[in-house]
Amino acid sequence: MKSKVLNIFLPEIIGKGYKKFWEFKGRYKVVKGSRASKKSKTTALWIIYNMMKYKNANTLVVRKVFRTLKDSCYSDLIWAINRLKVADYWEKKESPLELTYTPTGQKILFRGFDDPMKITSISVSVGTLCWCWVEEAYEITDEAHFNMLDESIRGVVEKPLFKQIIISFNPWNERHWLKSRFFDRKSDEILALTTNYLCNEWLDDSDKRLFEDMKINNPRRYQVAGLGNWGIVEGLVYENWHELEFDWREILDKRKKVKAVFGLDFGYTNDPAAFFCGLLDLEQKEIYVFDEFYKKGMQNTAIYSEIYKMGFSKEVVVCDSAEQKSVDQLRSLGLLRAKGARKGKDSINNGIQFIQDFKIYIHPRCSNFLTEISNYSWDKDKFGKAINKPVDDFNHLMDAMRYALEDYIGQNRLVTLNKNILGIR
Repeated sequence: MKSKVLNIFLPEIIGKGYKKFWEFKGRYKVVKGSRASKKSKTTALWIIYNMMKYKNANTLVVRKVFRTLKDSCYSDLIWAINRLKVADYWEKKESPLELTYTPTGQKILFRGFDDPMKITSISVSVGTLCWCWVEEAYEITDEAHFNMLDESIRGVVEKPLFKQIIISFNPWNERHWLKSRFFDRKSDEILALTTNYLCNEWLDDSDKRLFEDMKINNPRRYQVAGLGNWGIVEGLVYENWHELEFDWREILDKRKKVKAVFGLDFGYTNDPAAFFCGLLDLEQKEIYVFDEFYKKGMQNTAIYSEIYKMGFSKEVVVCDSAEQKSVDQLRSLGLLRAKGARKGKDSINNGIQFIQDFKIYIHPRCSNFLTEISNYSWDKDKFGKAINKPVDDFNHLMDAMRYALEDYIGQNRLVTLNKNILGIR
């Protein structure tokens, strides 16, 4: 391929607020930021630009769950290729998911922590695997998994190449290991940055109004989603949960009384559509969360298609009854057993009390559920005292879980009542 000269003004392409990020060459480049802070887009631009600048450099892109990469990091990298006007020099593949710089054969590879063997056994045919981007690192709840990745980026690299792991995430919870490891200690090998929407000069007026409204109406969320500060989590609604790998089909096969339950919370522009897949064991008092989807901008046809592809279109799906037209449309599309949640007075607190009696086991693939349940907390009054009402945030899958379990909440109370009458403890 014959190369052509492209004249671009890099500061105009990447914008402001990331000078240190762009120039740092230490081992760990860590950026926590708010929504719309450009952290993912800037990382994608950095990778594409420097892959073309440094011959023999290869990059590994990682998220906790592999299936989330195509619509996030892969799309951001293609956006960066187009923004830099270098699409003629890159080959795009979706199976396997990878990008190749065609003049040299350098690769951008994609992996998920849900298949750790594929992370630790990566090799490249041209040059060296020297850079790694860990996107949405908040999803990685076990620091040992990150250590495994860190140790796999090893071996000697010849100058001017350098090894670097770029870590980007939203800072929902100050208890996360990322804070103590990268933000609470000083090292020449660590650049720890906090960014927010105020450095994003490409936001339009409606985008800015969204954050200004959040500042007034939800100041707690604004501190994290607006300014990129650490989320302070107190008074969690659920503390009875564990992350655990399990085979949900095996549990269904072995425990004959276990029920599969499904719930759906609708969303569109600002809120995601959230689909909950779980198993309920009333006897053992256990809930197993085994799958999910969590996407914005989904029309009902797309929601049905996603549930169909997951293999659950014939199941009872309990949906948010505030969207009865949507429930009816899902039925007409083929989700014949979709139904609206009954809700009613105190349904939120009754559902919460029911769920609090159970141990909840969450499969690692359910990264959005893990994020919500580790941030879903009780609200406070103006004096800072907790009140018997959850904060209206991090609750899309939490609501979907309640809908899924709705038919069993009253049933469990009846069983408990009968036992008490009979003197059974």
